[in-house]
Amino acid sequence: MTYTVQIKVMPLKDLLDPQGKAVMGGLQNLGLSNVSDVRIGKHIDLQIDAADKEAARSAAEEAAKKLLANPVMEVFEITVN
Repeated sequence: MTYTVQIKVMPLKDLLDPQGKAVMGGLQNLGLSNVSDVRIGKHIDLQIDAADKEAARSAAEEAAKKLLANPVMEVFEITVN
């Protein structure tokens, strides 16, 4: 069966997010002062052929750990549909 897997990769909370800070400054320059924080990450969709949802999740986790996310600077979250 083919599963659609979404992986959300975000910078660790304790690390500075320069892209987020730049967007935050831009939003404030546009008069959107009610935005209190911006964090920029990645959204990755994978189509995985697997026997079941757990096998698809396992394959996605391996891909995230080995290639898609840097564990020193990022955290990831997986959703399988």
